[in-house]
Amino acid sequence: MSNATSEATSEAALDKGIDQGRRTWIAITCGAGAVGGVAVAVPFVSTFAPSERARAAGAPVQVDISAIQPGEKLTVEWRGKPVWIVRRTPEQLATLKTVEPQLADPASDRKQYPTPAYAKNEHRSIKPEFFVGVGICSHLGCSPSDKLTPGPQPSLPDDWAGGFLCPCHGSTFDLAGRVYKNKPAPDNLEVPPHMYLSDTVLLIGEDKKA
Repeated sequence: MSNATSEATSEAALDKGIDQGRRTWIAITCGAGAVGGVAVAVPFVSTFAPSERARAAGAPVQVDISAIQPGEKLTVEWRGKPVWIVRRTPEQLATLKTVEPQLADPASDRKQYPTPAYAKNEHRSIKPEFFVGVGICSHLGCSPSDKLTPGPQPSLPDDWAGGFLCPCHGSTFDLAGRVYKNKPAPDNLEVPPHMYLSDTVLLIGEDKKA
């Protein structure tokens, strides 16, 4: 082999090594960035986050709810689904009874998404203050938007009491995830299995002690 050919081969090997090293570094950097992004997105939930493998298998998710203020909503992931945790104010809880005549299934009797026995009440929850529901519309699987503020708003009635609006086809839900009458959604929002491990820690995906 000539010197020129040998030098060219050496340079090609060096370039390949550099490219491989660059790809490895980029992969590591991207991975670190993704982890950092998750930490920023859910700062007070990250301590309880299960591994990716456990989450994919449907492992229960522990959530610290101590920082949620009245009127606020926290979203966490369970089995690839967004789960809403809404801390309702006394004023919001008071609306649940008044809107019942406008609801398609106020007692959560429909069976597409059976409601756990401990949530078959007017507030659809273990603790009246906290609503725990899967944020996926029962119509076509869209994720409804927050419309927690009462009063007239685009695409909502003038007597709107607060709740959620699915932007795809206009289904509306009250602050307990119950669907209003004459809407495309056939059922209320799903209430996942859940239980309280303490006053400030919620377990989503398991309800053995409920």
